[in-house]
Order: sequence, then C-alpha cells, then structure tokens
Amino acid sequence: MVDVDSALRASAYSGKKRPKGSESKKEEVKSRKIEPFQPEEAFEKEKADAFSMWLVIVFGLGMGVFMRYVIMPTLTEPEAILWVLPLSLVVILPTMHKLLIPNKWSDRYDGGNWFRASFLYIFSWLAISFLLVNPPLADIAPPTLADGIDIENTDSIEYVGWVDGTYTIALNQGTVDVVLGMAVRDNVDAENVTVEVSFWKYGAFVSELANGTAKDLTEARTTFDSVNNSWISVDKFGNPVVIKHSEDIGLAWDLGTLTPAQYEIKVRLSEVGDPWDENVWEKTYKIAVVTVATA
Repeated sequence: MVDVDSALRASAYSGKKRPKGSESKKEEVKSRKIEPFQPEEAFEKEKADAFSMWLVIVFGLGMGVFMRYVIMPTLTEPEAILWVLPLSLVVILPTMHKLLIPNKWSDRYDGGNWFRASFLYIFSWLAISFLLVNPPLADIAPPTLADGIDIENTDSIEYVGWVDGTYTIALNQGTVDVVLGMAVRDNVDAENVTVEVSFWKYGAFVSELANGTAKDLTEARTTFDSVNNSWISVDKFGNPVVIKHSEDIGLAWDLGTLTPAQYEIKVRLSEVGDPWDENVWEKTYKIAVVTVATA
C-alpha cells in the first residue's frame, strides 16, 4: 500500500521534472484554448446532414417499392436477389451524394456520414419492404399448421411423443383406433386455403384424406369438433394444443384401426399469393405405431 506521505513526495518530484521552458508554456496554453464556435459553419454542416438524411431515406423507400412491384412479380418464390441487390447498393451511397448534392455540402461528409447513411438506407428499405409484402397490402407467407398434428386419446394408448423426428404412438395392445387432428392457420383467410392430406403405410399410398378448401371440408371439421377436448395434448384448461386461435380451422380424420407399422401423413397447404402466384407449405409427418410391454 502507498501512504499519503509517499504520494505527496512522488507528486512533488514529478512537478520538478516538468519542463518550464517557453515552448512548454505555449503548448500548455494552446492545449487549454477552446476553438471558437462558428454558427455559420455549424449551420452549413446541419444542412449537409439533412440533405444526406432525406436522400438516403428516399433512396431506401424507392428501392423497396422497386423490388416489390418490379422484381418480385417476375419471381415465383423468394430468391437471393431480393436482398443481395438492395444491400449491394450501399457501396454507391458516397458517389450518389457527390452527384446529387452540391460540393459546398458534399465536401463536408466524412466516414461517420457514410456509416450513418448506410444504416439509414438499410432501415428504410427494410421498413417499406415489410409493409408492402404483409397484410393488408399483400401476403407472401404461406398457410401452415397451427401446431403440428395430434391424435385422440384412447385407452389402448400407453404414451405418445416425438422420437428422433417421428411421431411415436406406443400401445398396450395390438391395435389402436386413431383419429388424426390438425389446424390450418393463415395470415389472411384460412377458410380459402387449399388442403391436401394423404395417408401412407411403408411408403405405399393408402388413402386421400382431404383435397379441397378448408371451408369445404365440413366432415373433417365436424370430426375435429366431435373429439372436443379428448386430444393427447391439451393445455391446463383442457383445450387442445393443436389449435391455437379461434381463426384457426380444426380438421380431423378417422384413420381406422392401425397395427404396429410405419406410417406417413403428407400435408400440402396452398393459397393464391400476392405477389407470388401461389404460396405453398408442405410437410411429411412420420408416424410409428409400436407396442410396449406392460406389467
């Protein structure tokens, strides 16, 4: 530890070593001198920053509109050009400033200006793009299932769970009557989503469960409602987890009596898209029915 006396001696010694020549005094006075405030210069710098801000915002918004109404209608699905092209244009921001803004202001820009301009451009482009491709102006997101699949709970089922990506149904006997359920979800109109569901066993086609719009699948909707709250997965209030919101459309099918085997449920959901011609979501669910030893 350093006591007070030692600290005072060290301070006095450093004071003796400080040069006292005229040059040292001049440097000390110069370092304490405050640069005078120049209102006109500050005003011109503010104007230059304002010009840069509005130029970058307009450029970002224009790029978003261009990508939405010119580039996207020529594509059938999301591609890398939708983000590569706008982001690559960041490099032309300095040149654009020099071409469009008079030299009396563009000469005042430095590295900090280009850094801020780049972020403002990207933010403006992302903001307008998000607005133009989502409801109510458009819809690029495909319909999907609210929470995967589920089955009706019966006495012959010992347990149900996902094992290595396979929906495993463990039985305490040789067969089980299975009612399969799911719920269709969409950003805009789940009623008009085209639902295609097929049932497969060991890779061989068994039956087509659905092929039509959700609103027309009245039998499947009735079957789902008849199961009520007897699904395997329910929340603390007893409501099925497979359907989340009132706008989701529950569908269910009786698969009949199943024996231990490997099954598949193939689901394809589609709708008329904007700007895409069609928004499509597809998934194959692997289902394994197995028997387990019981005491």
